[in-house]
Amino acid sequence: MKLPKYSLGVGDRFAHQGPAQLDALLRAAERGVSVTPVWNKSHREHTIVGSSPGDVRTAAAAACKARNWSGPFFVDADHIGLKNVGPFLESSDFFTLDVADCIGAAPAAEDLARFIARHKHYVGRLPVPGLDAPLEISEVTIARTGQKFLRAAQRAGEIYRYIAQAKGPAPFVTEVSLDETDTPQTPVELFLILAAVAGEGVPLQTIAPRFSGSFHKGVDYQGDVGQFAREFDQDVAVLALARQEFALPENLKLSVHSGSDKFSLYGPMHDVLRRREAGVHLKTAGTTWLEELIGLALAGGDGLQIAKDVYAQALPRFDELAAPYAAVIDIDRRRLPAAETVRAWDGPAFAAALRHDRGCAAYNPHFRQLLHVAYKVAAEMGPRLIAALERHAELIAQNVSENLYQRHLRPLFFGE
Repeated sequence: MKLPKYSLGVGDRFAHQGPAQLDALLRAAERGVSVTPVWNKSHREHTIVGSSPGDVRTAAAAACKARNWSGPFFVDADHIGLKNVGPFLESSDFFTLDVADCIGAAPAAEDLARFIARHKHYVGRLPVPGLDAPLEISEVTIARTGQKFLRAAQRAGEIYRYIAQAKGPAPFVTEVSLDETDTPQTPVELFLILAAVAGEGVPLQTIAPRFSGSFHKGVDYQGDVGQFAREFDQDVAVLALARQEFALPENLKLSVHSGSDKFSLYGPMHDVLRRREAGVHLKTAGTTWLEELIGLALAGGDGLQIAKDVYAQALPRFDELAAPYAAVIDIDRRRLPAAETVRAWDGPAFAAALRHDRGCAAYNPHFRQLLHVAYKVAAEMGPRLIAALERHAELIAQNVSENLYQRHLRPLFFGE
């Protein structure tokens, strides 16, 4: 099973916006760029919403049927480990292996010694096609990288083999996630990490490294865009070399997590992808819920009331809602409007505060991030929410599709 060159992590909390997301991908296909949907939903999201992994495949298949989607699609078990992969085995054919808890864990001394010995021949200056400067690799660098990342690579191998044994002959795509760590991996570290993962026999097709800067949920990138562009370019070049050196799959590509709304990065990413003829996987599913909320607000009446109620109930539950996402949100509570203020807004005012439009004076990224993690409140509304999503489906779908095509696909894949 081969993941195509361009792929997009899609999906939504409440399983209603699959067709609208496909509409955006179909518009891109009409212009000659094929982007493969990968429906993803994490164990945490299933727990909060009360859904199951099988529901994701059901919703994805229904969306593809509704839009006569003829291309491939995948269902991602997002950020799983040995403890929670079980429920995903039957319905998923894409597995994002989360090894964050093993980064920095010391490997066995004999394993580290073997890792150093196996890659000692890289000591010196290693040319990387497409990069001006070679990689400077010392035995100390190999040892330090192994000390920090070898156990994570071994964990990836353990999870992969467990999945492979459980699924038998059924093929699947493997991604390894390294983004949830404090510091970005250097090009040398990424090269050696790929060596370690290959040594575990993991045929990974995408890898999500940690980049400089902040990738907070639902808002734009915070950091040095130029530095990110250099890291992205270097990592693409390193992956090309690693594919050859370690017999990794030819379609191995970078994955950018928390990729929703990273508007300032899409242009530089497009330039690198075009120049190097490289692929990419971008995860964007999370903000679909916010586009649903914008659609409800603009619908007025019961839709607007639901949007206001979600916010009013989220405010006093801030600590509870934010805790699971503490590492990936940046909310200044002093910048959150009072519930009484929001109750006085009409639909366009609510939408203006929520919609990620940096040119709009009313846009409030703190308001947006709180609502991003407040889907738990919406889920607790049960039939009331679902009925409103269905009643205002057309308006909501317009927001979902336009956001995905105009603000994500166009800049990333067309450079517009």
